[in-house]
Amino acid sequence: MNASLTRLFLILLVALVPVFGGETFTPQPGSPERKAIVDALRIPVKAELKKEVIFKINRLKIQGGWAFLAGVPLKPDGSEMDYRDTIHAEAIREGAFDGGIFALLQKRNGQWKTVRYIIGATDIPYVDWPQEFGAPEAIFEP
Repeated sequence: MNASLTRLFLILLVALVPVFGGETFTPQPGSPERKAIVDALRIPVKAELKKEVIFKINRLKIQGGWAFLAGVPLKPDGSEMDYRDTIHAEAIREGAFDGGIFALLQKRNGQWKTVRYIIGATDIPYVDWPQEFGAPEAIFEP
């Protein structure tokens, strides 16, 4: 009986390592985890842009309840987003806007929440996020 419990514990431990720490992983396209992350990010981005939005995901990594996403906001039909009628119009006019998005999310009480995101950065805005928010550095690595 004791050996069975030990074996069960080890199986559960191995299964939960990607969730509670351990290795960095990328959820598969169409997976519930990936959808939950994207849906959590969509809320503040839609509010900022005042437009419906989908994301082309270039990089998505998860570790220990943290997720980092690098991608591009797009119109729902998959075409390029027009930012000229958004709060980014001035940055576009000044040539200080790149259409990408970087986002940090955290899973709290079983729900993904957007901690920080930046649209249009022309530099690497997330360089201090591991220290600022306590997120694992591995999720930011290419």
